[in-house]
Amino acid sequence: MGTRREPGIPVPLESVRQRFERWRQARTVRTRIPEPLWATAVEMAKEYGVNLTAKTLRVDYYRLKKRVEEKAASSTDASCEGGTATFLELTAPVASRSGECILELEDGYGAKMRVYLKGVDAPDLAALSRSFWGVRP
Repeated sequence: MGTRREPGIPVPLESVRQRFERWRQARTVRTRIPEPLWATAVEMAKEYGVNLTAKTLRVDYYRLKKRVEEKAASSTDASCEGGTATFLELTAPVASRSGECILELEDGYGAKMRVYLKGVDAPDLAALSRSFWGVRP
């Protein structure tokens, strides 16, 4: 094995590639990749992408992708376990009934509609505009 660096591969990823190659040369046939090497591969995939990492390290793309997703999910779960709220209720602000609004619609044929709203709750404007343009939901 030479120490020649492959062109286009970032230096940290090249270093991990060399670790994988040393392990491959020293292992017995059909031995699983050790967890510390997988963990390093996952970190490289988060930094340089799953495709480049899998190709450079000569590991299965889908297994690496699955491990990256599992790591992301477990780190998200761990951040929620620290006593932080997982549900936050947001209440809508109370609308004042003194507001005014003019809504003007015009279609491509020149038909126009003007709606003047004052002191009332606004209707479903999306449904109103769809009915004006004759579009079915």
